[in-house]
Amino acid sequence: MDQQELKKAVGRAALQYVKSGEILGVGTGSTVNCFIDALKESGISIPACVSSSVRSTKKLEQYGFKVLDLNEVERIGVYVDGADEIDPHFAMIKGGGGALTREKIVAMVSDRFVCIADQSKKVDVLGKFPLPIEVIPMAVRAVSRELEKLGGKPVLRDFTTDNGNKILDVHGLKIEDPVQWEQKLNQIVGVVTVGLFAARGADVLLLGTDEGVQTLKP
Repeated sequence: MDQQELKKAVGRAALQYVKSGEILGVGTGSTVNCFIDALKESGISIPACVSSSVRSTKKLEQYGFKVLDLNEVERIGVYVDGADEIDPHFAMIKGGGGALTREKIVAMVSDRFVCIADQSKKVDVLGKFPLPIEVIPMAVRAVSRELEKLGGKPVLRDFTTDNGNKILDVHGLKIEDPVQWEQKLNQIVGVVTVGLFAARGADVLLLGTDEGVQTLKP
């Protein structure tokens, strides 16, 4: 099965976690796009969604789904999103699509985080995928110097986030203690969010493999 077919399969599999009549959290990225397509085809009735990016909001609204601002919502039952890497403890690197800050906020208020990913995303140790860090524009150089002191090789992405900030993609890290790294990087002044989802990782992983979709729990 090619990668796109694996993404479609996990997108369909995530429908089992969507509860009719409950507000749904929707992430960002190519795998999530497959989930949104499957959600439209399913006919499941949901009152509204909260989305982690302008891109996902546009796609949801094109399909006729109501999208609410998170400030209008007390809680979200289920949040469905992808990952760039996920380790055996379900800590993740996210932010390849640039929506890491909003993704982390939606994850924080969600009761359950369902991660949908193809088999290439499951790793023993995080860090082969460059770690995205959202940074206030005036702090790009200053934050880069701090990251270099920690052994990282930051590269400025030619991209502006939905929040008007910049992203540094940090190469060369071997993240064996993701919770500690998340705390340490968040403390650098000028950092908005780090794309490590460790303190709040996934609750369920739907992994697309050549043998079918596996449901894994930490």
